[in-house]
Amino acid sequence: NLFVTLRKNKMPDTTLKEKLIKKIKEIDDPAILEEASNLLELNEPETVYQVNDKQRNAIEEAKQQIKDKKTIGNKQADKESDEWLSE
Repeated sequence: NLFVTLRKNKMPDTTLKEKLIKKIKEIDDPAILEEASNLLELNEPETVYQVNDKQRNAIEEAKQQIKDKKTIGNKQADKESDEWLSE
């Protein structure tokens, strides 16, 4: 049985953890540490969104509004939302 064979050759978890911790402590290369971090999912993976032309244009318009300082605060946005929802 393959499962039994794999379990039989498996190193005890504490020993494996200790070896990994020791190795990680010895690493000075930032690139290797970054890869280990990615492998262990310590960093949130980047999400790639696919958008259509209409959505892309809306995003670009919003970015331009931010650059032009055509924004409102949270309180004002909440107020406008409440007004719109109560119509």
